Amino acid sequence: MDALRAAASLNLRDTLTIALEHTDERAAVVIADDRTELSRLLTRAYAECLPKARFVILDDTDLASVEATKAALVDLRELDLVVLIQSSAFRIPEVRLRVELFRRGIKVVEHAHLARIAAAEIEHYVAALAYDPAYYRGVGNALKARMDVARSVRIESQGETLYVDSALEPAKLNVGQFDGLKNVGGLFPIGEVFTEAADLESVHGRVKLFAFTDTSFGLNVPPEPITVEIERGRVVGTRNSTTELDRVLAMIRDDEGDVRVRELGFGMNRAFSRDRRVGDVGAYERVCGIHLSLGARHGVYKKPEINHRAVHFHVDSFVVTDRVLLDDEVVYSDGAWCLPSALP
Repeated sequence: MDALRAAASLNLRDTLTIALEHTDERAAVVIADDRTELSRLLTRAYAECLPKARFVILDDTDLASVEATKAALVDLRELDLVVLIQSSAFRIPEVRLRVELFRRGIKVVEHAHLARIAAAEIEHYVAALAYDPAYYRGVGNALKARMDVARSVRIESQGETLYVDSALEPAKLNVGQFDGLKNVGGLFPIGEVFTEAADLESVHGRVKLFAFTDTSFGLNVPPEPITVEIERGRVVGTRNSTTELDRVLAMIRDDEGDVRVRELGFGMNRAFSRDRRVGDVGAYERVCGIHLSLGARHGVYKKPEINHRAVHFHVDSFVVTDRVLLDDEVVYSDGAWCLPSALP
């Protein structure tokens, strides 16, 4: 654990100084619980990185802790920093914490749902916190530039192929580069460029999933990859499915009528892989490769044919990714992004 804490401190220091551009001239508050091994490790690591920060250890059942949290935040100014370390989710009455902090122009680093990460997975989570600006910004911006002009996508997946026969929505970066953005920070670990088909019905073919979000909101890894068949942007069949995936698909169909395929996520975090996983999907969706969302809900891209108030499901699902092509250019192969214009 000492070695992990040292690695976490090194990785977090790079994130704070390079990505968030935080300095000791700005105030910092760390709000944490101590209910899990990982939350305690991160709290100690931040104590090393932010020796002048104010620390509030929050007990969800302790009203005094809630009041201490409110008091710690009240005097913060624009461009100050708040770190949230949560084993589950903080319950502070009448406050949507991250939304309120962003509204005030405060930088936020959030580590959420740490209780879903097993002890054996802590080293993967800590490794995923490493921040390499040349890689993330170089590859991330090169990917976005290529995605924004692409007219088609092809995803090759263990003998199956998924096609997107349309342009893509303007890609969004999650690479620790906040220039020109309203909000600075977000959910960590980072490392993703995401989009979706401009024409959702242009998505068709088959793809193999090696993991998906189950009904307990955890990462479910079936014994063998599951083939999913997609027509006109909807899941129409599966092969080698499991009871849990069938349950997820049935829940979506019962609520939304069919199972839409929406987000097309290009994960970039090289600390995660098919074998190096963590149980929290919000962290693991940065895994290097492709992930898709099942269900019609997407908070970023609005489609006129979808009533966003009437849909509820966004189920992250992880693709066995062999190659990815934008138009006819291979941009992912052999487990890595390989754009000619990007850094290795």
